[in-house]
Amino acid sequence: MHPNPLFRSEDRELQEMLIDQIGFGMVFCTTPDGPRVAHTPLLSTGDGAIQFHLARGNALSRHLDGATALVTINGPDAYVSPRWYDNRDTVPTWDYVALELEGRVRKMDEDGVEALLHALIERHETRVEGERWRAEESSEATWNGLRKGIVGFELEIQARRPTFKLSQKRTDHERERIALGLELSGSPALAHLMRTLAK
Repeated sequence: MHPNPLFRSEDRELQEMLIDQIGFGMVFCTTPDGPRVAHTPLLSTGDGAIQFHLARGNALSRHLDGATALVTINGPDAYVSPRWYDNRDTVPTWDYVALELEGRVRKMDEDGVEALLHALIERHETRVEGERWRAEESSEATWNGLRKGIVGFELEIQARRPTFKLSQKRTDHERERIALGLELSGSPALAHLMRTLAK
């Protein structure tokens, strides 16, 4: 988390939207073999927990149950050029959105993992253009093969550390120029957040 309090937001609805829209993140945990990270789809339960699954053979899978872990969700990010400032006698920076969630992890039971998989499929298939795919299209052998190969986890969120670094230290005029520059250089999502959140 960035140390400047100007870049923090305690808006829980905004944080939940970020988890929902991104839907993917990284799980970090210290293990007897050293620090490890896994990349995984994420699903908020809406009541203070986040669920995910990992391959059974993942280096983290055998260490997470009962451990304290950190989940990070990275939103849009981009380089910010000094050419967009009123005074070019400065240095470049990077604007970004990120959310860190820390908490105790528990291994999910088989019913919980099944529900998680169906919830993830439902969530993401509705976002894909065209005819939706359904889990029932998998044969029993295919589905059971998937299920045997993964482990589900739920992290009970005990700390939230959001960063919304959106050039808040700049004037309104500069922020609009930065947003336009970001749009033109291929970062429209960050430009949109700058215009809507950094006011």
